[in-house]
Amino acid sequence: MAEIRWHRFERAEELAAATARAAIEVVSSALAVRGEACLSLPGGSTPLPAFERLAAAALDWSRVTIIPGDDRLVADDDPLCNSSMLMHCFEPRGARVLRMNMASADPASAAEAIEARLADMPWPPDLVWLGIGADGHTASILPGPDMEAALDTALPRRIVGVRPDPLPPEAPVPRATMTRAALLEGTRLLVMLAGERKGAVLRQAIAAGDASAFPIGRVLAQARSPVDIYWSRT
Repeated sequence: MAEIRWHRFERAEELAAATARAAIEVVSSALAVRGEACLSLPGGSTPLPAFERLAAAALDWSRVTIIPGDDRLVADDDPLCNSSMLMHCFEPRGARVLRMNMASADPASAAEAIEARLADMPWPPDLVWLGIGADGHTASILPGPDMEAALDTALPRRIVGVRPDPLPPEAPVPRATMTRAALLEGTRLLVMLAGERKGAVLRQAIAAGDASAFPIGRVLAQARSPVDIYWSRT
């Protein structure tokens, strides 16, 4: 496992500010060195205050591409749609956001279509920013018949369809997710989380490594570059 670096904060506001600063540094460096930047960003409510700070940064957003780490297979106007949330945050600034959602009941065919869209995007991401669920999932690598495919580093796919089992009650829909192999291609890897419960799950997952019952532990176990964890107590 790569080096794990914890950045601990007491309050959510401090967490959002520090995580946004880290992302701004990555974008600024990539724009200076390569003339473009690519970020893979998560959904959920925890990163939203950091996204607002990131989007407010004085950067050349016309040269920035944003790829959701995962999305729910729902319509554009569905509140569960990660792509629409990221578009709302960053497209007014000029960034290009990959739409990873679609109203499809078939995760496999949706994943093929999204993989085709991804072919036109810069790769690899300069930053892969991950979240974590209370159950230890990350992106949409969730328990069910598709979890091992999502974790299979030999699979020549960056996107797989996922039908969680059981379906999460807060979002009971099929998904598309970047695979573990794709997530780990990011030049830098960052995990953002809040709360004692998620912090305990993440520490347990890291300790168990590739034998972890939690998907986040199995993803981080094969990280090749240092992993920065941004965590706040509240």
